[in-house]
Order: sequence, then structure tokens, then C-alpha cells
Amino acid sequence: MEKLTRRGFAGTLGAGLLAGSSQAARPNILWITCEDMGPHLHACGDSYSVTPNLDALARRGLMYMNAWSNAPVCAPARTAIISGMYPSSTGSEHMRSMVSLPAGMKLFPQYLREAGYYCSNNSKEDYNLEKPGTVWDESSTKAHWRNRAPGQPFFAVFNFTTTHESQIRTRPHTFFHDPAKVRVPAYHPDTPEVRLDWAQYYDNITTMDKQAGRVLEELRQDGLVEDTIVFFFGDHGSGMPRSKRFPYNSGLNVSIIASIPKKFRSLAPPEYKEGAKTDRLVEFVDLAPTMLSLAGLRPPDHLQGRAFMGPYQQPERQFAHGLRGRMDERIDLIRTVRDKRYVYLRNYMPHKIYGQHIAYMFVTPTTRIWKELYDQGKLNEAQRRFWEPKPPEELYDLSRDPDEIHNLATSPAHQDVLKRLRKAQQDHAKEIRDVGFLPEAELHSRSKGSTPYEMGRDPKKYPLERIMAAAEAASSLKPDAMPELLKALNDSDSVVRYWAVMGILMRGEETVKKQAPALRKALSDVAPCVRIAAAEALGRYGTDEDARKSLAALMELAPADKNGPFVSILALNAIEALLPRIKPPKEAIAALPKSDPASHPRANEEYVSRMIEAVLEKL
Repeated sequence: MEKLTRRGFAGTLGAGLLAGSSQAARPNILWITCEDMGPHLHACGDSYSVTPNLDALARRGLMYMNAWSNAPVCAPARTAIISGMYPSSTGSEHMRSMVSLPAGMKLFPQYLREAGYYCSNNSKEDYNLEKPGTVWDESSTKAHWRNRAPGQPFFAVFNFTTTHESQIRTRPHTFFHDPAKVRVPAYHPDTPEVRLDWAQYYDNITTMDKQAGRVLEELRQDGLVEDTIVFFFGDHGSGMPRSKRFPYNSGLNVSIIASIPKKFRSLAPPEYKEGAKTDRLVEFVDLAPTMLSLAGLRPPDHLQGRAFMGPYQQPERQFAHGLRGRMDERIDLIRTVRDKRYVYLRNYMPHKIYGQHIAYMFVTPTTRIWKELYDQGKLNEAQRRFWEPKPPEELYDLSRDPDEIHNLATSPAHQDVLKRLRKAQQDHAKEIRDVGFLPEAELHSRSKGSTPYEMGRDPKKYPLERIMAAAEAASSLKPDAMPELLKALNDSDSVVRYWAVMGILMRGEETVKKQAPALRKALSDVAPCVRIAAAEALGRYGTDEDARKSLAALMELAPADKNGPFVSILALNAIEALLPRIKPPKEAIAALPKSDPASHPRANEEYVSRMIEAVLEKL
């Protein structure tokens, strides 16, 4: 699946175009999408929801109940959709960090356009990939299938932002759904603030349903219902905290409705039946090859998704995969895999709490009251967990625990399940050459003159097996992993050394003090990521002299204009972790550059600035 061949970039597409041209008619394809919405349509079985228009669409289509976004936040989720490739494979998992694809790879609407489709997008893009040429015939608030040439098949997207996280907290608001009737998830505290946020989320879904209804009515007015395959889905789970940004099922599960008119029923999968639901596992990377297949095009070999409709549909997948990388200004690394019953999370930075302070997330009233109640000691065990460090592994039985609060990773009865899903996660990382084990600055420096995807396939630039082994040992928190980590401290690869230092940091004060001589050596490492990790460890748990030298090292790496935004963000996170033990001068933090003129504008999108503000607030 990963092998790059000429056939994948040219020959396969040519064969696909030939297949498309032999069809008497090709379907139009309409996507109605929205933001930050899980499987919360009434048609999904949610009795609290009011969604008559999309329920009607579901009655004449098939609903995929086990559809998964590959990321629990907009930019990487949309990147997976548009590319048909895992963001962890293309280096595009981190929020608003722009990377390029290898020459010859295209985004899937480009293949449709080459095959004669009119492709319109109304209107959000938000990809973490540089566009390799013109992707859309039109991408704006005026984009519409009605602008195509007469008789031209179309692929049209209408995306509604009504359900976005930012709209949950827009007040004043006149409520349609009764907050008293909200089902509050077990991980949220049951407070008026939480109930109001959830009720407004459902109000916004109802508003979005009306907007979707207007698009469907336009399709009917144009006489195109019988010529058009219609899809509906949200871009990831709800915008509420612990859904958005977190690769639990609550953050990744969406519902996809696919309505195929009788005229094109031969393109449907075997399980297709009007008004039915399927438990088939579908990922966002599957959408690109599926759209090409529906258009009669053989998907290029480099696409990592599987077509689930059309002449090139493939067998059902066993597992779906998700990720968490840098979320705005905060660093993390989580990988997730699920089958039809269980979801497994591998936390590669278990020392970091789930609820790291992301400025944008803390605007939501639920986030603030949740944290306030934690600080006051008023939460139960399930509610407290979000504000505490993570275990290395998590396992949940979705059939019995839909809120994912009973971690079965240490359950003797579930060890076979744990091992099977752990292996699936590790095998997937190796198969796609997951580059997320690299600190972001290393990802970009190693890809210079190439792309992260190509770099990830070069074992000299990216010895994945060694790096991943170090990350596994570091984050396992097992005492018997220490000999391996101490050996890794002297590895020739800087990221192996980084994970070795991180493993010492993750084990806390006693281990840091014991390994202080090695960490002092690492404080002079040539690689900034190694120096930052060593500085955080020594600054938090070393001697007073260690803390002073560590702060000096971090302040040297914090200026974004000298070191780039990704080193700066990493250094500023470490500086914050040293507080209140040792404090830099407030004026020195305030004077730090907030961006790097040499970096992509999206990479400078307020994240360094937010970290500077976060440190200043604690000084």
C-alpha cells in the first residue's frame, strides 16, 4: 500500500480515467459536512437530538456508525480526508504546521478534476498540507455545483461551521433544547455550565440540520436527486472538552450517511440497504479512494485508505486508527486504535496531563468550571482523571462503557485484547512509517530538501525502529527499561537520545536525581530537543545549580526568530514546567519574539505568543 510506483502516480490514474470514460454516466457526488460533531443525529439513536432533514437523508441511505476521523481536531482531520493519507505518515498531524507532499502526489479533488468533474468547496479548507497546484474549480462562499458547465458531473462540498466549538459558547443564546434533559457524560461534572454547553451544542446541530435541508432542497429543485450520491458527516467528535482534541472514541467517532440513488446502486457496498445502519469500520483516509472509485477511477497506489464503495472497493478493515500530536501550543503524542468493540490508547507522554492548558479550549465554560472543581477537590474519580497524568496504556470496552471511563489495560481478563490492539497500533506505525515520534523541529530539519513522507521512508534519516523502541521504553514507565534508556543516551541519533532523556524525566524526581550526571551531559547536546528535555528534568528535580543552568539553556532556545517556532514552543512549555521553582525575569519573557519571519505564516499562528502569555500569567 505504501510503495511509490510510477503506476501509482501515472499508470494507475490513466487506467482509472479509462474506466471512467467507459461509463455511460457518472454520478454527481455531494458532501454536506459540519464541524465538531459526533454521532449525535436523531437518526443515530440520540433521542435528545432534533434533526429532521438529515434523518430523512438517513432513511434513504446507509449510516456508518463506526466511522472514525483520524484526528480529533479540524486541520489534521481534514488533511486525512483531502489526501487519503494518514497525517502521521505525511508529517501533517500537528496543528497548522504546513508540510508538502512528494512531487506527483495530488489531493483527491485534483484527480476528479482531471477526469472531468467540476469540484467546488463551500468553503473551509484548513489543510496542514501545501496544495500541490489547483485543487478546486472554486473554493469560496459562492462555490456551488450550479457554476459547472452544462451536463458536467460534479463533486460539491458544503461545510457548515454552525456546530463548531466556538459556537457552543456564543452567548447570549435562546435555548431550544432543555438543559435539564441533557445526558451529561460520566467524565464531565453535572453543573449548570456543563448542561448549558451541551444543550447549546444540540441547538447548533438543529440549526445545522436546517442548513443541510436547504442544500438538499436545492438538489431537488435542480432535478439532480436521482443523479447524485450524497454524503453527510462531521469532521470529528463534539467540540466539548475531552471529545475535541482527544483521540478517544468520543473525539473520533462520527456518523457518515451515504445515500445512493437506485440509478447507481451497482456502486453500493454489499451491506447497503436504505434506512439501515452498518458497524463497518471506516476511516477518513478511506474517503478519498472511495470518491475516486465512485467516479470510476482506480485509486493511486500511494493512497493509504481503502475504498468502501464503487468498483474498486476493498475488503472491510479490521482496525481504525487515530492520533494526537501538538494541539495548538501544547505538546503531546498519543496513538489510538479500535476494532468494533474495544478502543486502545497508547500515551507516549504519560507525564503530561490530559487537560493541558490550551487557551482556545479554556474559553468554553465547561472547561473552566471542570478545572475549578478539580482544584477544589470536588470531582469523583472519573471526572478527576482529565486533570491528572496519563497511564501509558488505556483500553475501553465501548459496548459496556461508551463514556470510556473504566480503563481495562491492567485487567487480567483483557490481556489478550490489550496485546492484540497494542500490536495493531505498533504494526500500523511501522507500516505507514509514522513520523510523529520525531519532535516537530526535527521533523522539519530532517525533511529539508525533501518531504516528511519521503524522509520517513529513508532509514538513514529516520531509523524508525530504533526511535520507536526508545519511545516505547521511555513511556512504558517500567523500571526494567532503564538499562535500555541509559544505553540510548549515547545513541548516534538525536531523537533516540531525546526519548532516553524523556524516559528519565517521565519517571520523576528519584530517577532524575540518580541520573543527574548523564542529564548534565545531555544539557550540552547538539540537538535542541535533547537539551530541552534535559533542562526540564534537571530544572524540575535537580539541584538549585541544575535549575539555574537549565533555565539559562531554555531561555537561549526560546526566541522563535533564532530557533524557529517549534523549538520555541517546546522550550516555552519546559520553562512553564519549571515554575514556580525557578522563575525567569518577567521582562525577559515579555520581550521574546512571538514569531519566526522565516517560517510559514500558519506555523506562527499565535502558538508561540500563547505560550509566552501562559508563562507570564504564572510569573
